[in-house]
Amino acid sequence: MLPISDEFVACLARRAAEAEDLRRLPDATIVDFRASGMARLLLPARYGGEQAPFGAILDPVRRMAHGCAASAWTLGFYILHNWMLALFGEQAQDEVFADGPVLCPAPLAPTGRGVPVDGGVRLSGRWSWATGIMAADWVMVGALCGPEGAIYPALALLPVKDVAVEDVWHTDGMRGTGSHDVVVHDALVPERRLAKVADIYGGTAPGAALHDASTYRWPMVPALALLAAMPALGAAEHVADLFVARLGERVLAYSGIAQGQQPAAQIRLGDARVRLRALNGLLGDTVAMIEDKVTAGERISRATRAQARVAAAHIVHESRAIVADLLESSGASAHFLSNPLQRAKRDIDVICGHVVFDHDVSRELAGALEIGVPISPIAMV
Repeated sequence: MLPISDEFVACLARRAAEAEDLRRLPDATIVDFRASGMARLLLPARYGGEQAPFGAILDPVRRMAHGCAASAWTLGFYILHNWMLALFGEQAQDEVFADGPVLCPAPLAPTGRGVPVDGGVRLSGRWSWATGIMAADWVMVGALCGPEGAIYPALALLPVKDVAVEDVWHTDGMRGTGSHDVVVHDALVPERRLAKVADIYGGTAPGAALHDASTYRWPMVPALALLAAMPALGAAEHVADLFVARLGERVLAYSGIAQGQQPAAQIRLGDARVRLRALNGLLGDTVAMIEDKVTAGERISRATRAQARVAAAHIVHESRAIVADLLESSGASAHFLSNPLQRAKRDIDVICGHVVFDHDVSRELAGALEIGVPISPIAMV
């Protein structure tokens, strides 16, 4: 299994400000990522990949966020989306993985329409949140396909040349992700490049049967939610480390007292560390819950998937609270744009806005499914 190097993380940190200014990852980061082999982590062995257990993706992405949360988010999804592509049918996998892993953004909301034609669908639509689109090889989008009266949600795979990019990514955080909109006008998508969302959500996609590994039986929402939580958790850990360094050098104005000597600062640090340990424990428990079931060949119920989603949402929102608490004790100088503390806060604020981390909805779904209350058939679990 390919480890992530300290130097790779350090490079992400050195380029974090550049990524913000560019509103995408620097070319050097893309070159380093391709050379690192990390994109092969969840790539099937038959295509030259590591075919690692699904949980193996989480620690590298968490560690990347010690350098730059926006870079960790983008690179983590590049890795994850190779896993998702391994759930398509054999023809699509042979096509897309012909030269190994690819960089494939995946705005999944079904905001496109695929009208049936001979051999596939004619696809049109507009999708937001196409993270990493500026360096993409392929694009995966959500669409409503089929004839009127028999419409089904599907994922459609297109070469990047078939999409237009709309420059809309002007945000206060996660700027380096380059999550612009993509537009498709009447593109032909062959049947082989379609996959039904019901199969992807449930961990029963036909393409998974090509690979002798439980990795590809993971249901999508727990996989996506836990992966997407890692930049927030890693950023919170990094902020705690920066807070420690700050306590060793910061002298409070007017009092002349070293902040590290103040009990209040020590309390905040101790509190942050134990909360971070608790989040890592929750993460490990949630991964084990899913992994044990997929390894045993069990079907992952919607209730179990909802428990994983709410755990991921809790990790993100608690990480945000930890960062806010430490910044509150870091003084006004922490808000200079040159200070990574403020960038971490802005990035986590934006991460919390992702639909899968809607705290109220996540908790509602988990509670409702546990006691058998009916939920929407298209709820994101």
